[in-house]
Amino acid sequence: MHAALHTSPAAALLPPARGPLSAHVISVLREDSSAGRPPDPHGADPLGADIQLALYVLYELHYSGFVDVDPEYEWDPDLLALRRTLEYSMLDAVGAGVGPIAPKSTAAQEMDALSVEPIAGTGVSFHLRDAGTWQQFRDLFALRSIYHLKEADPHAWAIPRLRGQAKAALVAVEFDEFGAGRGAHIHQELFADLLAAADLRTDHLGYLDIAPEWALLPVNLMSCLGLHRALRGAAVGHLAATEITSSPGSQRLLSGLERLDAPEPCRAFYREHVEADAVHEQVMRFDVVGALIRDEPDLERDVIFGMRAFGYVEDLFDVALRQAWTNGEPIR
Repeated sequence: MHAALHTSPAAALLPPARGPLSAHVISVLREDSSAGRPPDPHGADPLGADIQLALYVLYELHYSGFVDVDPEYEWDPDLLALRRTLEYSMLDAVGAGVGPIAPKSTAAQEMDALSVEPIAGTGVSFHLRDAGTWQQFRDLFALRSIYHLKEADPHAWAIPRLRGQAKAALVAVEFDEFGAGRGAHIHQELFADLLAAADLRTDHLGYLDIAPEWALLPVNLMSCLGLHRALRGAAVGHLAATEITSSPGSQRLLSGLERLDAPEPCRAFYREHVEADAVHEQVMRFDVVGALIRDEPDLERDVIFGMRAFGYVEDLFDVALRQAWTNGEPIR
């Protein structure tokens, strides 16, 4: 690599490896002459820590990057080839978890089902609303920081891949996510304010070192769907599911924070999502998903896959975090 090293002020340092694949990626990025050829990924758990960290590091080259990595590696052909192999593995595993999509399934039916809120539930947001401790909230904040400090960025990749009404409406949703022209109101910045108020690290990827594979997977899936034009329907479906489920989930977290008299910046982040995402749900349902399927009906199954893939990886996160709390396992 010969280009000068230019780095964003938000850039982080490379994390420690978690297996042979992530070790290879990190060695290449550090320009270690002993890196050699990548290990064979076949047989490695596609949803496990090694592959998920390798993918997260490779995707981060398209975002803020790493302070100790030459930005030219974003387009390194060998790393891109390895990333594609790992992506196929991850998507196959997520597809197996999602299961078959019935021929007569529709995106409208899928969104209707997502809109039905259970009166009672056992998930993380229900627990935190009713009985969660401040420490458990801080665990959630730390693990979600690897997404929320780049919130809306993965879905923004879909914008140039859409046309017409679907594109215009998606831009409107993203405009809100990015603060509607006000830097301090960007959702990423609101989450940084939340982290500071919770006495947690606010630096970009500050908790990447400790984030388990089940916390990396939801972000990797978003990056994968957004970065591939062929998966634009799934990216739209994923965002629709995110927006439909965000407002009620955020309301539960807000209620838990109010119960604990948590700092106002922590409440403000979720209050913003209660209000904004209720509107975004309608825009996504009719003006993005509806318009996209009218214009490109062949993408409907992809849209449905994106919605179900969102649910699958979020359920994995939810179950694993609750299990860690039950077992008394430290998160940080």
